[in-house]
Amino acid sequence: MNDKRVMMSEKTDNQAHGVITIVGAGIVGVTTGLELLRAGHKVRIIDKEGVGAGASRGNAGHFATEQVFPLADPAMLVKLPGMLLDPLGPFRIQPSYFFKALPWFMRFLANMLPGKRAHNSQAIKRLNQQSIAALEELTEFCGCTELMTLNGSLLVFEGTEIEEVTKEFHYYANAGVKVRLLSGDEVRQLEPSLSDAISHGLYFTHVGHTSDPYLLCKAFADKFVALGGELLCDEVSELQLSASDEDRVSLQLSSGEILTTEKILIASGAWSKSFATQLGYKVPLETERGYHLMMPQKSSLSRPVASYNRKFIITPMREGTRLAGTVEFGGLQAPLVEARADCLFPHGKALLPELFVDAAVSDGERWMGFRPSMPDSLPVLGRSGKQQNVFFSFGHQHLGLTWSGITAKLVSQEITGLQTEIELSDYRIDRFS
Repeated sequence: MNDKRVMMSEKTDNQAHGVITIVGAGIVGVTTGLELLRAGHKVRIIDKEGVGAGASRGNAGHFATEQVFPLADPAMLVKLPGMLLDPLGPFRIQPSYFFKALPWFMRFLANMLPGKRAHNSQAIKRLNQQSIAALEELTEFCGCTELMTLNGSLLVFEGTEIEEVTKEFHYYANAGVKVRLLSGDEVRQLEPSLSDAISHGLYFTHVGHTSDPYLLCKAFADKFVALGGELLCDEVSELQLSASDEDRVSLQLSSGEILTTEKILIASGAWSKSFATQLGYKVPLETERGYHLMMPQKSSLSRPVASYNRKFIITPMREGTRLAGTVEFGGLQAPLVEARADCLFPHGKALLPELFVDAAVSDGERWMGFRPSMPDSLPVLGRSGKQQNVFFSFGHQHLGLTWSGITAKLVSQEITGLQTEIELSDYRIDRFS
């Protein structure tokens, strides 16, 4: 980028009254920009790398409304030491980052308490229940319905005792998730290319996926520009609230330009913490580094397939087959660890043996992106408690794609002054005070 400022629509007056500026052009920022335009606002989106350049490009593409449980699960405690020590395990902290991540993990452990876990799960469910409908409406509005497939997803088991499988089934069913318990043969009736080693499966019938999360984000951005939104490629280095004019926020850009805006929305994903700090909030946001290996082979899968035993997910994509998963805590500066992407290949080959029989890990494209995660697994949504013209939408953890449509609607409603369809108190930034 080199601090180059790129205009993708007709330039608006930098000092114009009534402009809402969104910092972040990932799926969350772009969908919120769309909703605000539809509500009649002038909207400008700024991003240092452009549309969908981060986690919105490389995620698993799964609209994961079955994931109603917070990540802070007491069942992890027994497994955690071994997981953390395994450099290629599904959950790892880089040794050099351990002490920096420790305060976040202390909060994470506190959210394993039964009362907090139940409360957080209910807050997750409220968003999940409306997320698919919100995305369907947006894709219809933007003319990109082909990028959203509602064909369910599978969680498959290899050689797992039926008692454990049944326990998992009831775990989801009792939480209100639409799920069916399948035998291995029933799994292969749905997806014939899957391995004979699969003994059982859970079929989540009311979820979906996209064949290209980046194209979906870009389709929303194209519609945003077509409706008159302004999209700038530049880096916001500093925010300042005007002492003489409380209705304005100044944005210092790396290009040297200073913009003013009437209202601002921080939707910068894993980079949101620094902006929250500038605005007077200590937010316990930590960066989960997620990996994928994009294989060029196109599978016959018609839906995402996650592995209970191997802790990863396979998604059929427009340009091949995406193997995704693993959680690594290492901050925003450490480089991609190639081995963590490469370790997904043998898992993919085990579940799709015929597809990858002649494939090699070197065929794939490695990717790593940053998930913004809060210790309670809830996003930060809504108005600042300190400044009336500052709003937030970040911290969507593994569900940024899933929640993008519904959180866009909710935040737009609050900025516009309407009653939000879901009460936002559980998601406020000051819940950490």
